[in-house]
Amino acid sequence: MDFKELGLSKESLDGIESHGFESATEVQERVLPVSLSGRDVMVQSKTGSGKTLVFLLTIFERYLKDRSSKALVVAPTRELAVQIEEDARSFSSSIEGYQIGCFYGGVGYTKQLEEMKEGINLAVGTPGRLLDFLKSGKMDFKSFDIVVLDEADRMFDMGFYPDIEKMFSRMRRREERQTMLFSATLSMKVRNLAWAFMNEPEEIEVRPEEVTVKEITQELFHITREEKFPLLLSILKKLDPQSTIIFTNTKDAAVEAAMRLKLNGYKAAYLMGDMVQSKRLKTLDDFKDGRITILVATDVAARGLQIDDLELVVNYDIPEDYENYVHRIGRTARAGKSGKAVTLADETYIYGLEPIEEFIHMKIPVLWPDECGLEEVEDKSKGMKIKKAKAGSIQNKRPNRKPAERPRDKHRSAPKTRKSAPNAEKQVKKRTEDPLKKEIAGKNVHKVNLNTIKVEEKKSGFIAFIKRMFGK
Repeated sequence: MDFKELGLSKESLDGIESHGFESATEVQERVLPVSLSGRDVMVQSKTGSGKTLVFLLTIFERYLKDRSSKALVVAPTRELAVQIEEDARSFSSSIEGYQIGCFYGGVGYTKQLEEMKEGINLAVGTPGRLLDFLKSGKMDFKSFDIVVLDEADRMFDMGFYPDIEKMFSRMRRREERQTMLFSATLSMKVRNLAWAFMNEPEEIEVRPEEVTVKEITQELFHITREEKFPLLLSILKKLDPQSTIIFTNTKDAAVEAAMRLKLNGYKAAYLMGDMVQSKRLKTLDDFKDGRITILVATDVAARGLQIDDLELVVNYDIPEDYENYVHRIGRTARAGKSGKAVTLADETYIYGLEPIEEFIHMKIPVLWPDECGLEEVEDKSKGMKIKKAKAGSIQNKRPNRKPAERPRDKHRSAPKTRKSAPNAEKQVKKRTEDPLKKEIAGKNVHKVNLNTIKVEEKKSGFIAFIKRMFGK
């Protein structure tokens, strides 16, 4: 369907055309006719399907008909909130005087308070910061006539369900606002929320979260832990991608991989949950603008990030949660484009491979380095010790300072030494008495000398070993 068939305003069409879009995606084609009519919608749609444009166009069209209209979009993460804000500013560039504000934690209140004082038509934010402004009286939820919950399932997974209920309790009555809910899965919690706070929403299911993306080329290498990084260098040299996300399971692994890549001449940086917010946003901006070509991330980046033209995703570590595999590789091949996902299976996380293949209903094709033309690359970081540290401490390097000693009050007497009670020794004995010894006291206990058990019997297995110990 062409966007012009939806009866959109010239301002909205100009914003769409400026991005080179012509035809609507499936979710846009099915949901927009309903949402543009003012009805509530509950949409099940996968990430990257174009759902953001659905609620943005609905919001813009309402505003163009009624300039007093105000909308609120609630997102689970700061990154997603910022991405929605950027999209909203870009697609509304032809709407004169349209004001947008973004509100999230991890940064100061000053700038965000200034945005509210100037007046906003669209507020995008995370639950925590939005509730802060509600409690302080800086934001009136009753002023919003359109409310959007994006990635509702993710929001509830992160424990925001009580916060969302509290927010809805302070909004207009359901009949007096339009509510749109988008989720990759319509779980019972999502449905309960819809029944409680939405006005007879129309449920639209647009191809539930697919476990694989057809356009993604998936490859798997079996490798040892020691050979993993050299293999990564060989893969990067052969493919020479312009944009890559490498996923690790731990923060230390992300920091180490990013540092070693930089030592090998790559423009790399890491991204994880406990980084300072300003650093997180700058890292993402650098990656989107091409100043960084490789982003090494933990699963904090697996959802909610919209990275256009991402060529390669590398699972440096096999994810421990099989669903995260889908979220990771879903960062590439967005909006119908092709992409490539490479997984490195070492002995540490190999146990996670079978659940992933069961979940995606396929065996990931296995490649061997010597059979696919990979060249050995000199690792300039080999033998160098990479200091492992928490991301927060790396981003906030401060000189070690000894706490200032507080002068003792000259009128305060020195602390008195506490005398031991006469029966203190008995009390200690009573507390430290082993309950197991008390339980088996007086009973015949079979003792086993481990030195008498043959090595062959120990090797025969844990069960046989236990039977030998307690067999009498």
